[in-house]
Amino acid sequence: MRAARLIRLVLLLQDRRAMTAAELAAELEVSERTVARDVQALSEAGIPVYADRGRAGGYRLVGGYRTRLTGLGRSEAEALFLSGVPGALRDMGLADAASAAQLKVSAALLPELRSAPDTAAQRFHLDAPGWWQPPETPELLPAVAEAVWDDLRILVTYVRGDGAEVERSLDPYGLVLKAGTWYLAARPAGAPRPRVYRVSRFRSVTAPGERFTRDESFDLPAFWTAQAAAFARSILRAEIHLRLSPAGTRALRHVTDREAAADALAAASPPDADGWITTTLAVESEEVAYTQLLALGPEAVVHEPASLRDALATAAARMAANYRP
Repeated sequence: MRAARLIRLVLLLQDRRAMTAAELAAELEVSERTVARDVQALSEAGIPVYADRGRAGGYRLVGGYRTRLTGLGRSEAEALFLSGVPGALRDMGLADAASAAQLKVSAALLPELRSAPDTAAQRFHLDAPGWWQPPETPELLPAVAEAVWDDLRILVTYVRGDGAEVERSLDPYGLVLKAGTWYLAARPAGAPRPRVYRVSRFRSVTAPGERFTRDESFDLPAFWTAQAAAFARSILRAEIHLRLSPAGTRALRHVTDREAAADALAAASPPDADGWITTTLAVESEEVAYTQLLALGPEAVVHEPASLRDALATAAARMAANYRP
């Protein structure tokens, strides 16, 4: 751990020319006293670190010294490809590897190009979690991520959707961060293909040290796209028959499943004289459809099922009563 910190310290000074003890302490997440001890250790090892005294003092490398420790290790190279998702790196325990990799890349650049990483970071940022909900950071995520990186079989205790706890032996193929929630694509023992597990439902994760043979034809992005589409379709178990005004037609995709809305609009009747269309919409349930269609207000009229029509009519009557003088 200290050796990695010393390397980072040298690379920081090489990249930024001079830094104060406070700046180095903040970057390395240690105390200023630890920085002083590290600098002394580097000096004793022959690294020409010079301390500028005084109020504006700090540390710098003497005489244009440049380290040759810019080769990327495997973990650093892998983490570098995820450097655009700093929150995900932190959750998986890879922040230090990514930081070291970025410093090494910066140190290897020509002086006139060293501002490129900062320039990009100030112009493009990926915010993975969804709105109005805090990101989920499962406690066992670093252990799962380590197994994914090293192709290690894991034994897990998992809570199913019905609340039952089950034990599984899994070959972890890949992690997916979707709207702030982590999912694991893993093949259970004896299963022909991977399945999807929500990482927050793991209660225990152990890796006995046994490696599994990865199916080289497995494509994580393609797998996730197919699984997500299949899941979205699987929960649409009911249908409603309704009419939509032109405004309702435009707004439908904003209040319900986009694919279901697209299918409904593609199969709709031609607009009548007032621009209204009639169609059938796939929904998760009547209860969900009730909440979704309330958002359309008078721009949608449900014909069937009768129970949903009655529920919306009751809601409309109550709302009208609330707004009477």
